[in-house]
Amino acid sequence: MAAGGFCKLPNGTVVVALNLPSPAADGSAAVRVLVHAQNRARALTRLRNLGLRAVYLRGNAAPPTPDEITAVLHHPDGLIWRTAPDAARGGPDLTQELWRPIRALLRRPTAQM
Repeated sequence: MAAGGFCKLPNGTVVVALNLPSPAADGSAAVRVLVHAQNRARALTRLRNLGLRAVYLRGNAAPPTPDEITAVLHHPDGLIWRTAPDAARGGPDLTQELWRPIRALLRRPTAQM
């Protein structure tokens, strides 16, 4: 099950954060996805509409940090991702990794001839 959480903002909208397995073919790393929406159901619907069908939010074990909230609020799509930290191996230095638009994660590799 994916870890995740949410944070309700003063204006009534929510930011949902989910740690998901990478949809890439190799599936080597997990990704942290942030979604800004009117409510939790709409945030999950946005992800399901992109093809991530089995996405559920149960509990609030890993809510978004204030820095993550700022990042998703300043992105025009309100839907971003980056590699999730791996606690067992120390994880990547997230202060150096930039947030990316969701299109970069779901982009299909072109066939080489």
